[in-house]
Amino acid sequence: MKNKNRTPLELYIHIPFCVQKCQYCDFLSGPSDQETRDRYIKALRAEIQAVQGVEAYEIVSVFIGGGTPSVLKAEAIASIMETIQKKFCFSPDAEITIESNPGTVDLAKLNAYRETGINRLSLGLQSTDSKELRMLGRIHTYEEFLQSYQWAREAGFQNINIDLMFAIPGQTGEAWRAHLRQVAELKPEHISAYSLIIEEGTPFAECELDLPDEDTEYQMYEDTAGILAEYGYQQYEISNYAKDGYACRHNIGYWKRTEYLGLGLGASSLYGENRFSNTRDMQEYLGFSGNTERIRKDVLKLSLKDQIEEFMYLGLRMTEGISEIDFEQNFGQKLENIYGSVLQKYKETGFLEKTGTNWRFTRKGIHVSNHILAELLLDEE
Repeated sequence: MKNKNRTPLELYIHIPFCVQKCQYCDFLSGPSDQETRDRYIKALRAEIQAVQGVEAYEIVSVFIGGGTPSVLKAEAIASIMETIQKKFCFSPDAEITIESNPGTVDLAKLNAYRETGINRLSLGLQSTDSKELRMLGRIHTYEEFLQSYQWAREAGFQNINIDLMFAIPGQTGEAWRAHLRQVAELKPEHISAYSLIIEEGTPFAECELDLPDEDTEYQMYEDTAGILAEYGYQQYEISNYAKDGYACRHNIGYWKRTEYLGLGLGASSLYGENRFSNTRDMQEYLGFSGNTERIRKDVLKLSLKDQIEEFMYLGLRMTEGISEIDFEQNFGQKLENIYGSVLQKYKETGFLEKTGTNWRFTRKGIHVSNHILAELLLDEE
């Protein structure tokens, strides 16, 4: 299906608008007026048209995220899709996802998404309890989510993700297990389940919160994998679960270091051998989006050391882990020659395991993964 003469490329398109900021959100997003949205779409299309060097690439996935992309009018999303489809060569089976929130979609808008070629929908639910939703600052009820989900099925979406959040203030293990079963009964193809992280600068960071203790959060995480497995969901990444054949290809590409190009305010890229991010200043972006050199910031040409480290700490987020064969093919060196002592150390402690030619975290290793990943940083040459 893929063109062997072209390099796979993923696109991320950032829509920095939402109805209101959630209490936990530190993403580059916020409310806006219609004029700002219109100007932004014009600037985004100008950036897309100005991208250079795309002839060697084939688009294998697109992810339209935010913010809440579905706050835009359907015509705006259609204009973005038309622009990228004219600019880039697409794989025939490209996965094209849009994030949406209940309260910002209806059947007509979802039908319009399908007509533009969008074939995967990610619905932000977070909780099945309307009291928890209000506490998180969500704009919708569980009943409104159910209506949105039904509309998505009516519109023909056969690949739907539902986002859930656990370890939120006042939540019990029993309540979380009930949320999981309630959502799994809906039979979405994919479920993302994240624990709440209190980020600086968010409203939650200024509050005294009744958060579950460490042991409860640990059990919530383990319950997630156990309960979803009962419903046929395989855990393929630390926070993601999918029915067979529905793992998010865009996510996997990120963890496996497929090149990706971020378009829009603040969007990050791994393009060629460089990492960079677009400006986070809205006025600069609106004024200069057609000049990609002007809006790209913090350009870093990756050294061999950088690439090796990324291969390790990104790849180990996947439950299949990292491959010794892939490592040698990518870097011309044996994995054991660089990381042998670290891998063996954590194999002996039960935090890592080797299956065939792959190294991966064990269940208990996942819970201390950040500490272990820090040991994969190489000394400066």
